[in-house]
Amino acid sequence: MSGYIKTMKDLEAASYGIRGGTGNALLKSAGVVGGLHTAHDASTSVMSGATGLSSLYNRIYGQKVWSMLNQEVNALAILPKRPYTSSGWRILKSRAEGGSGSTFDVGGSGAGTTRGGATPRADLIGAVAENASLGTGNDIPAITPEYTTLFTSPKTVAHLFEFSEIALEMAKIDDGVGDLRALIREDMGKHHAEVQNKMLLMPLQKYDEANTVTNLGRQYTSLMKIVTSSEELNAMCDGGLLATSANAATLPTTITTIFGAPDRQLSSGAASASFLDSEVNFGAGYSAANCRVMTLTILNDTLRKIRQNGGSPKVILTGYDTVQHLGDLLQAQERFMDRKEIIPTHNGVRGVKGSEVGFRVATYFDIPIIPCKDMPKTSHSGATNTLSDMLILDTDHLWMSVMKPTQYFEDGIDNGNPFGVGTLGNQAMYRTIAETGCSFFKGQGKITNLKSA
Repeated sequence: MSGYIKTMKDLEAASYGIRGGTGNALLKSAGVVGGLHTAHDASTSVMSGATGLSSLYNRIYGQKVWSMLNQEVNALAILPKRPYTSSGWRILKSRAEGGSGSTFDVGGSGAGTTRGGATPRADLIGAVAENASLGTGNDIPAITPEYTTLFTSPKTVAHLFEFSEIALEMAKIDDGVGDLRALIREDMGKHHAEVQNKMLLMPLQKYDEANTVTNLGRQYTSLMKIVTSSEELNAMCDGGLLATSANAATLPTTITTIFGAPDRQLSSGAASASFLDSEVNFGAGYSAANCRVMTLTILNDTLRKIRQNGGSPKVILTGYDTVQHLGDLLQAQERFMDRKEIIPTHNGVRGVKGSEVGFRVATYFDIPIIPCKDMPKTSHSGATNTLSDMLILDTDHLWMSVMKPTQYFEDGIDNGNPFGVGTLGNQAMYRTIAETGCSFFKGQGKITNLKSA
């Protein structure tokens, strides 16, 4: 039917005044009605009917630059920020008697009569006879808790970028982006934040010194390293997840020492429990066969143990895949007629919009669930259908100390000082000085070695 525009060639023909009549039909039949551009998908050029006209057309890209990247920084955003006022803090690591575990331990008749031990005799924990004697060797000996200190050092994160004088000027004319400085400054600012977020979620395996990644000590201490235990490190070594040989007697200090304390180091190839141990649920081991299907029982047991330790979970960090799997588990238990749409938040970070339970989970036992794209999957390389780890954090005792907040610096020829940067252009930089800290490791939890099926 004549007079209708059905294809892009019809539109071009009409736009250039050659629409209608037999002429247009002849051009179509000959295949010579073409655009003035090259096909975007590298197929046959549509210039066949417009030879010699390529100089009459130029693409216009416009000033808008569309990002193809997910640069979410939820792990960085949820951590409470504190001024860096001191480098160390003191820790109560063990009771005066009864050990350093989450429960007060006592022994039986074989525990002996010595007071102040990790497992004192059940009838010798403070109750004394009338007119009891005081002092060492007497009825009421002196006992004392055990303290220690932890410390950290500020870490500097910096990213430098530059642009030439010509680039700055050319961007303002022709089909340029306009304000080149503003464009790159915005994108580099996002990159600077994303890198810090990645540091906080750096996989624990990377801290193995034998892995030749020797400069991780310059970065923020990862949440994956803060929330671990000697038992997990031993299992990772035995399961072949570390570069250090399996069943090694000890591990590199880069992975066992944290905030100056070496207590997570193995003892003759075995785990050594200490006050630095977080509540880590990884199953029976880290072999491929030990990778577990994620269940609500695993999550509930971990939450219960964290609370028994004295922790108060404030937020759950995990990957988008684990959030979806958790929603699938809870869907079968959905019994509510009215579904309440909520968006969880923690420290201003918004999670995935969803219902309290159902297809998209927002909270679990009133604990906000915040997804992180960079959450590691700690499991054996031979495991399949693996899920992202889950960090269950008590942010009352987990923070980021900030010595210098993120600052932007720039100098160069556009600022009247080309000699400062040594080029005919400008150099700019983002810089942040900070470090993570933790005052209660047993109140933090982690679930790893998970799969969907």
